[in-house]
Amino acid sequence: MNDKGKFNEQVRERTINMAAEVRNLLASVTVSALDRPVVNQLIRSSSSVAANYRSATCARSDAEFLAKICIVLEETDESKFWLEYLVRIKVLNDSEAKSITKELDELVRLFAAIRKKMKEKLGRA
Repeated sequence: MNDKGKFNEQVRERTINMAAEVRNLLASVTVSALDRPVVNQLIRSSSSVAANYRSATCARSDAEFLAKICIVLEETDESKFWLEYLVRIKVLNDSEAKSITKELDELVRLFAAIRKKMKEKLGRA
């Protein structure tokens, strides 16, 4: 496996682990009917990060990869929003969300950097 393949595999693993951590954290929390839609939205957006990154690594062209990475970045940032919101409305506390927040921050920076490089490569900077 080349360096690009290893990198993609590592990021695939990180994204699916993050989605599983989100789900496991939320499974352990008592949630009111009012807050259940927000919890479900975080589960959907975090798992979408993993699914869309996987899809991006199968892209047939650089342009398709860029389009999919833009979706991955949006879903990662959305996941970060929902997690912060759940802390703000006291469904989660800071310590419960800390490691996932850190991982989402790192993933946002990573996907933003990938998007920037791809835009430069395609002359869309």
